[in-house]
Amino acid sequence: MRIGILTHHYINNFGAFLQAYSLQEAIKEIYPKADVYIINCVNIKHFVINTGGWFRFYKKKENIACWVNKIKLPWTFAKERKKHMSLTSICYNAKGIEKFNMDYIVIGSDEVWNYSETKGNAKVKFGIGLNKEKLIAYAPSVGETKGVDIPEYVINGIKKFKAVSARDYLTEELVEKIRNEEISRVVDPTFLVKIPDETVEGINRPYILFYYCDGLKEEEKKKIFAYAKKKNMDIYGAGECDKKYSKITVNLTPFQWVWMFRNAEYIITGTFHGTVFSMLNHRQFACYLTNQSRIEKVGSLLRDFGLNEKQTNGTAEELIKQIEKKIDYDDIEKKINVSREKSIKFLADNII
Repeated sequence: MRIGILTHHYINNFGAFLQAYSLQEAIKEIYPKADVYIINCVNIKHFVINTGGWFRFYKKKENIACWVNKIKLPWTFAKERKKHMSLTSICYNAKGIEKFNMDYIVIGSDEVWNYSETKGNAKVKFGIGLNKEKLIAYAPSVGETKGVDIPEYVINGIKKFKAVSARDYLTEELVEKIRNEEISRVVDPTFLVKIPDETVEGINRPYILFYYCDGLKEEEKKKIFAYAKKKNMDIYGAGECDKKYSKITVNLTPFQWVWMFRNAEYIITGTFHGTVFSMLNHRQFACYLTNQSRIEKVGSLLRDFGLNEKQTNGTAEELIKQIEKKIDYDDIEKKINVSREKSIKFLADNII
């Protein structure tokens, strides 16, 4: 049996890489005799915009040493994809995908169904041009779509899938309305398998980890840096730049990125996968969300696990209060296990 995964694996983003890798590994565990591939279907526009973003120089935030490390990241991701993903040959459309003769195509996870986002949106990820008998949607997300009319191809595409699940309540609501049936809520693929890590050398003291808190005011950041100094802690960014950080930790492999989360004392994040890896590694964390898409999808994740209060107003006082507030991870782990079993069952029941 040949199983292909169609997702945003090609962009230079830690969460995108790890969710694709994790879904590949999870399906291999469920079907050890199957040939499992990540379909190397690349949206050129999406890839170019994403890669180009790493070459921007942010004068207020970065110095030359940060920037030089940052621009190496696209090559690091390319090497890691080649090393850890079972990729097909490259293609660019549904016609190219059909040539691989997959028995099943699993579309997801991540925002593969964000039809309001012009960079990464692609009709093929809604199954357009693909054989409907072999289409499964695992944990897709629409991101944030308020005020955007649903295109006809989205409706037609979602209707044709053999089986559909959703990663968040907004996607679940949309799909159930289109298909007129209840669907399964499942977890991000990174919850399904144990992900290895790789040590980042030269980190010897306790640290607070930042991961993309866009819009966090400088005066609030200064207060957090002062708090870290008082606690004799360093501050790092996980694959992001700031000349004020204790050490440059930008050009990381995805598995070094995992290590940074796994070993942090506290985490402050503004992203979905930053929140996921805080939870998976039983870290004390807080979220500051400014992007509406992140508010929707991270908010849904926090509600699912009873962690609503971790979404803060972005003041240093509130962020520090939340990172210091202990999470009952025995309870969270029980919820994760239930969701994990349900999610694996969805894959096992529908790829047959």
